[in-house]
Amino acid sequence: MVIIKSDDEIATMRKCGKILAAILDKLRGEVRPGIKTSQLDIIMAGESEKRGVVPSFKGYHGFPANVCVSVNDEIVHGIPGERVLQEGDIVSLDVGAKLHGFNTDAAITTGVGRISTEAEDLIAVTEASLRLGAAQALSGAWIGEISSAIQHYVESKGFSVVREYTGHGVGRDLHEEPQIPNFAFGRGVLLRKGMTLAIEPMVNAGDWRTRLAANQWTVLTADGSLSAHFEHTIAVTDGEPEVLV
Repeated sequence: MVIIKSDDEIATMRKCGKILAAILDKLRGEVRPGIKTSQLDIIMAGESEKRGVVPSFKGYHGFPANVCVSVNDEIVHGIPGERVLQEGDIVSLDVGAKLHGFNTDAAITTGVGRISTEAEDLIAVTEASLRLGAAQALSGAWIGEISSAIQHYVESKGFSVVREYTGHGVGRDLHEEPQIPNFAFGRGVLLRKGMTLAIEPMVNAGDWRTRLAANQWTVLTADGSLSAHFEHTIAVTDGEPEVLV
């Protein structure tokens, strides 16, 4: 069921989103050659406690960490651990936070030191596709308009969008209806004021197909190509979409 949020509920999500944006900015600043991905998880936990929010991911369906850290050909759901980031890697940081019973969700991809031109282009195209998709989140429009905008832009730049994993509604639960594919599929759900959406293009440098790692969490590109991931939590309003984080 699609859930419509009240103005007060969106205000809570707005506050949560502002905090989560600050935490994500802190994490981005800590990405450098030589840091273990487990250290980013520690930072996420500490910053969340300091700022009065609860990480949404830890324990969600058994997920063992506070933040998803996905490196190079890892698309989403990377588990922080002993891996040491190297010059030239690209890293996707996917974070969620809960405040007073409401969740927000966001992700970025960033380079570690100097990265390849292909990696720079992939990151830029993925981020731009998120902006283009989010701009379609207008009351009276359709979910499919978000999806089409993302796919058409990404493919025009020679990259591919992941099909098996999608964006989603977000709010009282971390994952709510509706699903938001990153590829054209039809009209889908009609957008209405008060809907809050996690729009999240996942874009591969090669083929769109994926595979699941042995840990049964981390999703990788099937062909070993690089992948990037960006995500905003958006509120549908009477006017322009509002980026909550």
